[in-house]
Amino acid sequence: MRRFYDEIIRTEVLIMSKSLQSFLKISKQEFNDFSETIKDDTYRDAVKVILSAEAKGNRVHITGIGKPSHVAEYMASLLSSTGTPTYYLHGTEAVHGSCGQLVPGDVVICISNSGETSELKATVKAIKNNGCMVIGITGNMESWLARESNVCLFAGVKQEGGPLNRAPRASILAEIYVLQGLSVELQAERKLTPQEYVRWHPGGTLGHLRENEK
Repeated sequence: MRRFYDEIIRTEVLIMSKSLQSFLKISKQEFNDFSETIKDDTYRDAVKVILSAEAKGNRVHITGIGKPSHVAEYMASLLSSTGTPTYYLHGTEAVHGSCGQLVPGDVVICISNSGETSELKATVKAIKNNGCMVIGITGNMESWLARESNVCLFAGVKQEGGPLNRAPRASILAEIYVLQGLSVELQAERKLTPQEYVRWHPGGTLGHLRENEK
């Protein structure tokens, strides 16, 4: 009986190993293919929209539904920490009062892999009704979100990399990657200094100037 159970365990480990190997292979290929779509002018219009809004005293917000909502929270933190104050807008609460954080002229970054998510459609409509600009992040440049956006950035993959090819995995990596690129472009435009960065990060190892920065 013990030998029987040992064989089952070995079989399960083998299946898990094949699934993991498949995920690593697919995600690596998808990441490489997606990174090739990013060109020198990929972020030009998005950066222009954000800087123009800020020059008029307006702000940046970011939202998403489901897994992309967690991407939105991370990116609000990253953008804020690198010179672009950004506020997380709850994807569904936006139509229940949270649009009150918006004022006409603000910019809202909206994340959706399909670009067809019904809850996000309602949120985008509310955002635009409040006089805000929309920057779409989607894997489908023919989608509703792409059409409704003032500027749209592509973050698409062909396969997610996991069993069933349904749960967002590679698409989440693409969304994070394209938004990280936007944060890099904005930080470079602002010419953020080490002194400014340290002032915003007084805690942890990031809160100290390096020897070559003193």
